[in-house]
Amino acid sequence: MEKNKSIDGLISRRSKKTVSKNTSKNSSKNLSSKPSKKSPKPLANPSKDSLSSLADEFNSSSAPKEPSIKSQPVNPIEDFLQPVQAFDFDEKTGQLQAIQKTPHQKPKKEKNPISKKRKIIVGIILTIVLLVIGAITWLVLWGNDIIAKITGGQGNVLDLLSLASETYEPLKTDENGRTNILAFGTSGYNMEGEEGNGVHDGAQLTDSIMVISLDQETGDIAMLSLPRDLKVSATCTATSKINELYWCNNMAGDNEQAGAEALMSEVSNILGLEFQYYAHLNWGSLIQIVDTLGGINVTLDEDISDYYYTGAVFKAGVEYTIDGGQALGLARARHGTTSGDFSRGASQQKILIGIKNKVFEKNLSLSEIMNLASTLGDNLRTNFSLEEMKTLAHLTSNFDFDTIRQVSLIEPNRLMTTGNINGISYVLPSGGANYYLKIQEYVAKMFSSDPRTYEESTILVLNGSNEPGVASIEKTALEEAGYSNIYIDDAPAGEYPNGYTLYFITDIAPGTKKLLEEKYNQTAKSTEELPEDISTDYDFVIIIGSKDKTN
Repeated sequence: MEKNKSIDGLISRRSKKTVSKNTSKNSSKNLSSKPSKKSPKPLANPSKDSLSSLADEFNSSSAPKEPSIKSQPVNPIEDFLQPVQAFDFDEKTGQLQAIQKTPHQKPKKEKNPISKKRKIIVGIILTIVLLVIGAITWLVLWGNDIIAKITGGQGNVLDLLSLASETYEPLKTDENGRTNILAFGTSGYNMEGEEGNGVHDGAQLTDSIMVISLDQETGDIAMLSLPRDLKVSATCTATSKINELYWCNNMAGDNEQAGAEALMSEVSNILGLEFQYYAHLNWGSLIQIVDTLGGINVTLDEDISDYYYTGAVFKAGVEYTIDGGQALGLARARHGTTSGDFSRGASQQKILIGIKNKVFEKNLSLSEIMNLASTLGDNLRTNFSLEEMKTLAHLTSNFDFDTIRQVSLIEPNRLMTTGNINGISYVLPSGGANYYLKIQEYVAKMFSSDPRTYEESTILVLNGSNEPGVASIEKTALEEAGYSNIYIDDAPAGEYPNGYTLYFITDIAPGTKKLLEEKYNQTAKSTEELPEDISTDYDFVIIIGSKDKTN
């Protein structure tokens, strides 16, 4: 038998390419493994003579001449493992035939590269899912912390998500149907009174005390500020100023509710109001809040020239766009003003209105909302529940804040004054220390929901007809309807339309104007349309006419 021929006389087919050493090693390792399905099947018991003759015939006719191989010898084991053509003996024809491959004999395909891409995609998806779960977990914990801080533990993120409904829980009210909120501010670095690296002695003193009263039905809002130097009956110090009360009951900074309730009780005693809610803001956060909103707009009612203390310098009647630092300076300015603490209180009201306006007009981004929420979470405390906060937000979005009434205790009536007791400067009721009756009467009128009461409009009724006594009759009817400050007279000679004609002379009583227009079923005419020789010293003029009026 010739060299390189197999025992059956067949020459094995080898690749002409040189096989690498690594492949040889891998092939060696596979030698001891399960035989490959590609190995040729043994012949099915052919007779020795026929097999030999067929082999000789095959070798002489089809076997190629052995090529000369100049490269290194092929590893016998590797040569054995190379794929070869399998044959079988056909008993009918007596010929060797190549075995047809069946489906189960197909060589194993290489792994599709797409599977790797799928693995990458699945990995990315899993990563995103984990990040989302982590983000949601963080948001829930972060949101719960913020909501718990603001509401004193009265809500969480799940409660917030449930607020998508269009139902609203009504706010608590007093016997007059109004909701009264005590808003006060401290000036510490944080709500615990820290300022910078230390603790500021006055950080927990209330620099601002503001009352916000609203009517949920009519949308009427009134605001009033109390001076921080107002003398009260007793505090935990010999000074006995109202700005000490919160601190006296929350010295350690861990009893917010006790401090707030003590202040609410004293303000209620002074003004004769029943409070339902409080809101405590750290004025130090004003910089962050205003800057997050991109600045706010304010227009003041008086000049402020506080060059040396806060740097707040503003002209009355001019609209300013201010940043956080300017807003904080304005909120603290009482020097270089007309009325000291009273002016500062009025400025703080303007700042809050400016913040409200900017929030509603600005389309806040997600990052701005989160920054604002985080700032408020660290610097706002209130006894509103989450449901009540939702109601308040709904109400404020519908209120007309241009009609907010800023009530003053010194104009037009000076109900408070300044004084000196034992060398200490105080703000005192004009009637004397602890005498609040006049203040309470005034506040009851100004915090009424009826514009006929708080606007105190003056009305002139003129008889422009030939029938005597009609002006007097109309005055009585108006008084019975709740109007006051009504004056009567005869109209100058001339012609006047039949019935009633309503004129408004000033813009200071929008509520009364609306009610009079509804009463007389007409739109009030302006001053320019008022007939000659009729006085303009009143807020409204009503002329009762006929076809003509003669002397």
